[in-house]
Amino acid sequence: MSRLTIHSIESAPEASKERLETAKKNNGFLPNLIGVLANAPTALETYQVVGAINARTGLTPEEREVVQITAATLNGCGFCVAGHTALSRKKLGMPEEVIQALRNTQAVSDPKLNALAQFTIAVIENKGQVSDDALKAFFDAGYSQANALEAVLGVSLATLCNFANNLAQTPINPELQPHA
Repeated sequence: MSRLTIHSIESAPEASKERLETAKKNNGFLPNLIGVLANAPTALETYQVVGAINARTGLTPEEREVVQITAATLNGCGFCVAGHTALSRKKLGMPEEVIQALRNTQAVSDPKLNALAQFTIAVIENKGQVSDDALKAFFDAGYSQANALEAVLGVSLATLCNFANNLAQTPINPELQPHA
């Protein structure tokens, strides 16, 4: 049971209703995270706007999910692990071995994706103060300075979702349960 209200479209503050309707239309259901964020319309807006910005980065969709799954795992957010696992499987067709490695913070067989996962871990664990060696390994894998900042952007987006879910103890929607 959530410690914060999970709003439906009908119960949400007026400033959140349109955003909830859009989320339901886009997902085919209303993710509980969105219902929780609806308690603070500005938090919901931030999540959706930053999410749209994150989708425009130079990282591929698969690379963005590497950041999201890695962050959710490190931040202990089962809801986001399930949600990003579902997206990675259903929409991106990411290899299951990559998804499982990320969910277990193990080495990824793809060297470039592994470098991104390791960089994401370093960013989170060191609060952005990654070592010169970690940054060099990231660049040596073919990533740019822009990509380094885009990974930080992805971590910031994940932090909002992960921490909101951890605060609320958001239950995982039935639609996402198979990916938990």
